[in-house]
Amino acid sequence: MSHTRGIRQAQKQKTRRALLDAALRLLADQGLSSLGLREVTRAVGVTPTAFYRHFRDTADLGTALVEEALGSLHGMIGGTFEEAAHSDERIDRAVEVIRRQVRAYPAHVRFVSRERHGGVRQVREAIAAQLRRFSTEVATALGAQPASAGWSGDDLRMLADVYVDHLVMTASAFLDAAEEGPDAEERVAFTARRQLRLIALGRRHWLD
Repeated sequence: MSHTRGIRQAQKQKTRRALLDAALRLLADQGLSSLGLREVTRAVGVTPTAFYRHFRDTADLGTALVEEALGSLHGMIGGTFEEAAHSDERIDRAVEVIRRQVRAYPAHVRFVSRERHGGVRQVREAIAAQLRRFSTEVATALGAQPASAGWSGDDLRMLADVYVDHLVMTASAFLDAAEEGPDAEERVAFTARRQLRLIALGRRHWLD
């Protein structure tokens, strides 16, 4: 009995994975608001009934994609700002984390970039919630650094928001550059590092 239950669970997970992957492929050329449930199930070769065993609707599927795209990064972004003592090293690490993520999961990055301001409220809110978590983690990491002595909690959160917004923008730039080749990617990295250093310079003089 347990063997049969294990097989069914594995098949269920396989179908769920297939639905997520099919949705990502279909979303390469359209927004989530225009994606039809039957379009997804047809691509997988299952019935709409099978879809409802995993997701309530396409918005629920989109929320799962947001968690998949951003959930694994929690701790990594904050840790990047926390581990390296020198600001230039922190900046270099942060840019490389984003570059690696875009290279590894371009479809997920494209989806988040498009749907952050897209037409499905549930997904917009899910993305916003993930980004707020990133800001909280970065603010905590920044607050532990000597350079933050005298900073208010609100100002630390504002600085963290600036960093997170910039990293999201950099991810989109890396995604566009990937179509042009390594030279374009390196230009994006160079610009991102310079911009982050400008933010760091402003941080050092903020209390002035």
